[in-house]
Amino acid sequence: MLGLGYLYWKQVYSTLRDIIPVYDKVNRVISLGKDDSFRYLGISENVKHGDFILDAGSGFGNMSLMTQKITANDIRIIMYDPMLEMLQKSRTHVNVESLSCGIFENIPFKDDSFDIVMCGYSLRDAINLEIAVSEIHRILKKGGRFIIVDLGKPDKKIIHFGVSLYLKYIVKIFAYIVAKEKGLKFQALYGTYEKWPENQILYSLLKKNFSYVKFKKKMMGGSIIVSSTK
Repeated sequence: MLGLGYLYWKQVYSTLRDIIPVYDKVNRVISLGKDDSFRYLGISENVKHGDFILDAGSGFGNMSLMTQKITANDIRIIMYDPMLEMLQKSRTHVNVESLSCGIFENIPFKDDSFDIVMCGYSLRDAINLEIAVSEIHRILKKGGRFIIVDLGKPDKKIIHFGVSLYLKYIVKIFAYIVAKEKGLKFQALYGTYEKWPENQILYSLLKKNFSYVKFKKKMMGGSIIVSSTK
């Protein structure tokens, strides 16, 4: 099975709750300041004015906020996340159609509902990745697009090894500099990368479900921007 599995997902969920106050600040540093530029690429190349969008694993709403800016808010967005605290905090800076709480594997929306489902640094936390992708495919309209912006796991072993070293050790130093003791809890999230499939495996999974998959690799495959069409 691809994904975190329920027991490890519960640990990740608990860790995320603990680091809510510093999450965005640390994430910006450990991504070497590239997180927003990768979000921009994924959104700007796929979202059209008037789209109905599900921001799945929305967290504080960074993907939603950027989408609103790019389209001058000429879209409809529902933010969807398992963590109620993050959704509630998002109310202070993101104005969307509605907020919904739940997991990838049981999305509470009808078939063929959305023009876009987007996951910004969140799909990696799926309990069961195959079921999550199937659910996202189900709720997309025919011709709808599934956008993923996330860490990538390079297929070449030497690059894969380098990215793993960075995430396992260097991130710990950066996180501590930025957020002291709370920053060290980011290290627990390294396990989500360990369980994340290699880029080629993820591509193959998406190709099984979607008619067309555009897979962009950045930072030697250590970051990915993916658009899949139903």
